[in-house]
Amino acid sequence: MAVAIGAHVDQTDPVAEAAARGAGLVQFFLGDPQSYKGPVVTYADGAAALKARAVEAGIDLYVHAPYIINVATTNNRIRIPSRKLLQQHMDTAAEVGAKGLIVHGGHVNKDDDPAKGFDNWRKAIEATDIKVPLLIENTAGGDNAMARYLDRIAGVWEAISTAEGAENVGFCLDTCHAHAGGNPLETVVEDVRKITGRIDLVHCNDSRDEFDSGADRHANFGAGRIDPDLLAGVVRDAGAPVICETPGGAEEHTSDFAWLRDRL
Repeated sequence: MAVAIGAHVDQTDPVAEAAARGAGLVQFFLGDPQSYKGPVVTYADGAAALKARAVEAGIDLYVHAPYIINVATTNNRIRIPSRKLLQQHMDTAAEVGAKGLIVHGGHVNKDDDPAKGFDNWRKAIEATDIKVPLLIENTAGGDNAMARYLDRIAGVWEAISTAEGAENVGFCLDTCHAHAGGNPLETVVEDVRKITGRIDLVHCNDSRDEFDSGADRHANFGAGRIDPDLLAGVVRDAGAPVICETPGGAEEHTSDFAWLRDRL
C-alpha cells in the first residue's frame, strides 16, 4: 500500500530534514509553539524561498499551529489572542505553501456548557480567512476538551458546518491521542468519518500510556502500548498522508517509517 509517510521536523530547513528521512512530506512549527508572539520563518532565505524549494524537491509541507491556541474557550483573554494567532499562522502557512495548518481542538472551562465551545469554534471559522486547509486535531486529555471524545467532535462539526468557510476545514487524526483519549482504534477511522466525512492527515504515534489514560506522551512504534496491528490499521483505513511525531531524529524516524511500511 503506497502511503505518503513523513515526520515532524525542525523548522530551520524542513526540505533538508525531509531529504534526510527520504520523506515526501514534513510538518513543522513556525516559531515557538508556546508563544503568542506570532509566527517566525526560521528558514534562512525566507518564506517564498522555502515554498519554491519545497515545490522543486516535491516535498509537501504541513504547519502545526501553536499548542496554546484555544478558540473554543469562554475566556476572552485567551480566545481573542488565539483567534489572532490562528490567522497569523494561517497567513504564514500560506506563504510557505503549506498543504494544511493543524490546530488542536481546545477546551472550555470546567463549569461551561460545551455548546459555548462549539459555537466559539463556529465564530472562529467565520472570523478566519482560511487560505490553506485548516485541520482540527483530536486531543488526548481533559474532560472539557472539544476534540477528545467523539460526541464533542460531533458538536464542533455540527456547529462549524453552518459557518462560511467550513468546506476548508478538515480533520487530523492522531493515533496516540485517540488511544489515550479513550477512542478504540479498531473503529476510530469509521467513527470519525461518520462525523466529519473526511480524514485529511494522520498523526501516527505510539503511546507510552494505557488506553483512556488522558496522557499525551508519544512513543516510537513498537515501544508503546498500542497494538502494532491497530496502528497500521488506522493508517490503512484512513488512506491519508501520515506524519510521525515520534521521538528522535532522522535515524529514529526512518526506522519508524520502515516499521510502519512493513505492516501496511
